[in-house]
Amino acid sequence: MTTIGIVGAGTMGTGIAQVALEAGETVVLHDVDGRALGRARDRVRSGLLRWATRSGSSDQHADVLVAECLDRLRTTDALREVAEGSSLVIEAALEELGIKRSIFRVLDASAPVDAVLATNTSALSVTAISEAAIHRERVLGLHFFNPVPRMSLVEVAVTEATAPAVVGSAEARMATWGKTTVRCADSPGFIVNRVNRPFTIEALRMLEAGEASVVEIDAAMRDRGYPMGPFELMDLVGLDVNLAAARGVWEALGRPDRLRPSPIQEQLVAAGRLGRKAGRGFYRHDGDRRGPVEADFAGAEGQPRRADIAGRIEQAVAAEARRAAGEGIATMDAIELALRLGTGRPATTGSPMS
Repeated sequence: MTTIGIVGAGTMGTGIAQVALEAGETVVLHDVDGRALGRARDRVRSGLLRWATRSGSSDQHADVLVAECLDRLRTTDALREVAEGSSLVIEAALEELGIKRSIFRVLDASAPVDAVLATNTSALSVTAISEAAIHRERVLGLHFFNPVPRMSLVEVAVTEATAPAVVGSAEARMATWGKTTVRCADSPGFIVNRVNRPFTIEALRMLEAGEASVVEIDAAMRDRGYPMGPFELMDLVGLDVNLAAARGVWEALGRPDRLRPSPIQEQLVAAGRLGRKAGRGFYRHDGDRRGPVEADFAGAEGQPRRADIAGRIEQAVAAEARRAAGEGIATMDAIELALRLGTGRPATTGSPMS
């Protein structure tokens, strides 16, 4: 049994803690906010109970199993305590470079010499974060997907300084947690957040040009086998979150026009129409129930065939996949696997090269 250190008791840190406990690890969870640590323990308990129940345990056995897992969870507001004695430390703090660098400075000074230090960043450069460490060879990215207990994908982002043994160790550990890893270079958006960016951007381009409506575009992608359409997805994730990701990748890649964020998104975010969490986005929302599409996105007559809509969006994603592979970000096989696991891309769509 080994010890895993986790920095950050938010949604991602809590989810990572849960899956580590499920795998039999001892976990030390850190946050500067004591109240956040209390809430995190409650969320981990609830998540573990769902996990135990799904495994077919009786109520009594589930309670015992959860209690045993929680006995291996310790919380602390002292950052050094997370690193001391841990074989792997995963940072899941706020997406601010200065904060992450200060954390890695402490982790690098406190962790055992053979410990692996990982960041769960989805938007920042792993290389830039690692510059705070003296031993940069043991730093890499482990990008989990939300919700962590249910999403099997972990992107392993490797910097030029990361030692091969560190990559192998991290991948092997993720396998014991039941995760599927895909290896990629440290590049803006890694695989999924870059390659799948056209899924929403191309849909927004059609909407901007009046070529198709929100309803038809979403229906076209569901017909194709996707779990939800691009506008449904943006409303679920939050338009502000999606826009921030779009801006981050666009800026980091040199502002290519093909990935330019949509002014429609900008306007909706500025108006506070952030999707489900705000009650309004592209659709109206009442709790978990989705209402009719907003009147300003109802569309007009003369919509293109759904197959044409889906084909255009998939072609844009395929083009980005080929660019990423050509730049050496990841192999086509890794890109294909990441898209399937990270976005629900249906197997019927074929390879991104098609």
